[in-house]
Amino acid sequence: MDSSTDSSFLSDPKPEQKLSGRLLSLDVFRGITIAGMILVNNPGSWDYVYPALRHAEWNGWTPTDLIFPFFLFIVGVAITYSFANRLAKGISRKKLFLQVIRRTLILFALGLFLNGFPYYNLATIRIMGVLQRIALAYFFSSVIYLAFKTRAQVVITVLLLLVYWALMKLVPVPGYGVGILAKEGNLAQYIDNLILKGHMWTPTWDPEGFLSTIPAIATTLLGVFTGQFLRSDREPLQKTSTLFLLGNVGLVLGVIWDIWFPINKNLWTSSYVIFTGGMALLFLATCYYLIDVKKSTWWTKPFVIYGTNAITVYVLSGILARILILVRIPQPDGTNVLLKTFIYQNYFASWAGPMNGSLFFALAYIILWLGIMTIFYRKGIFIKI
Repeated sequence: MDSSTDSSFLSDPKPEQKLSGRLLSLDVFRGITIAGMILVNNPGSWDYVYPALRHAEWNGWTPTDLIFPFFLFIVGVAITYSFANRLAKGISRKKLFLQVIRRTLILFALGLFLNGFPYYNLATIRIMGVLQRIALAYFFSSVIYLAFKTRAQVVITVLLLLVYWALMKLVPVPGYGVGILAKEGNLAQYIDNLILKGHMWTPTWDPEGFLSTIPAIATTLLGVFTGQFLRSDREPLQKTSTLFLLGNVGLVLGVIWDIWFPINKNLWTSSYVIFTGGMALLFLATCYYLIDVKKSTWWTKPFVIYGTNAITVYVLSGILARILILVRIPQPDGTNVLLKTFIYQNYFASWAGPMNGSLFFALAYIILWLGIMTIFYRKGIFIKI
């Protein structure tokens, strides 16, 4: 799921050889996004988190609400680069379809692995999740890219957004009525309760449920269109200006649509797709201009290291985060505290205070995994799906 043409486990003492031919700005964008995921997912204490590092409670957005759609957008860009290169090498579409199925199943299985770790209670295990949504969005976007021409892809994307809007606004929910977009009584929640009851994030809700995955596919397809544009023969400065222009158009359209269909990450509303797609275009345009046009790369290495092993660091950091809240440290008074709480209180909050200590814990966690991934990078180890 990256912009390279090799999907195997890579081990080479000269990683730069394996990374040649990639879109460097995409790797940097991916690395920044993964670092952002780790930052917001691992505060020292969930009681002390700055507002910008929390998701919006319901409608609206914060910087944290940009991270997941950014990653799906990046997946779409990478689909274009990866498949176009494979098709140019003569690999059949049938073989690519089989690769897509294999990658989808692996990603979905990794998501289930993380959800259940380490107990795996099948009676209550959460079925959906971040990696599962990535898997489904990757699968359908890949199939659409391989099976349809660009014009048809655009039509499908528009239909996904309009159909989801119509479903959420026009289909009545038993016991609630039509057009409910509150936490209780919306159609996405109702359908997820029918399909996933007992296997959700909370007893009644899953922010990565089935119905809201429909517009998430559209987010990925926006990345597909961006990748196709970047692979065109246009001049780099023209590409940059066009990305900036379209990004601002996306912001405006998203804000306008918000009037009737509020920007909402939990529901992954159509306005949220357009708005965050605009943000992603602006962010990628900035990276592209600085890195691929101006050749300013002195600051990029940490993000390249993260970006070239994105899924790996996401999974491994998730496992360690779970271990930190399972291991308990005995205290002199006979009680015990979680290992994470012990580290946070004694090594961060003790000198920085509870709020800044929580932030510094998250930053230290990013640095820890940057160090581990640097070892992977220098040894030429790139774990692909």
